[in-house]
Amino acid sequence: MHEFELKPIQSDAVPRALEKAERYRLLNEPAEAESICLDVLAIDPDNQVALVVLLLAVTDQFRAGPAECFAQAQAVIPRLTDEYQRQYYSGILWERRGHARALHGGPGTTTTAYHWIRKAMEFYELAERLRPHGNDDAILRWNTCVRLCQRFHLYPEVEEVYQPVLGED
Repeated sequence: MHEFELKPIQSDAVPRALEKAERYRLLNEPAEAESICLDVLAIDPDNQVALVVLLLAVTDQFRAGPAECFAQAQAVIPRLTDEYQRQYYSGILWERRGHARALHGGPGTTTTAYHWIRKAMEFYELAERLRPHGNDDAILRWNTCVRLCQRFHLYPEVEEVYQPVLGED
């Protein structure tokens, strides 16, 4: 098998490449958007726009993409330089994981998806405290999580209370 080498893009092509990545996301082609972001990050490893678009493109693949998508998206979070963005996009990561699980269905779905969506809500609460003036994105995402729990009837695992059986005298 012949191995091909990736070709680097030019640094002045980055803005146009990022526009294309966004367009591919909007066209529901997240793998293409992911590839473009990786090309941008190969020449500009700290490009915050490329990191955000990469994270979103990877989380777009949670429903049908490879299993390693979650770990790949999670690895992007520490590379974000803004604390608000780290909290907000951590919320996106867990919300989309929970939503994908709820859509997938199967045994344990309601409690697993609930746990992941609650984790997203915790990140959104942290982001809300750090949000810039006029930015209610974390609140909008929180409300989406509430509605996801309602729509899919997600709930926490019920803890059984131990009740000793009393013997008869």
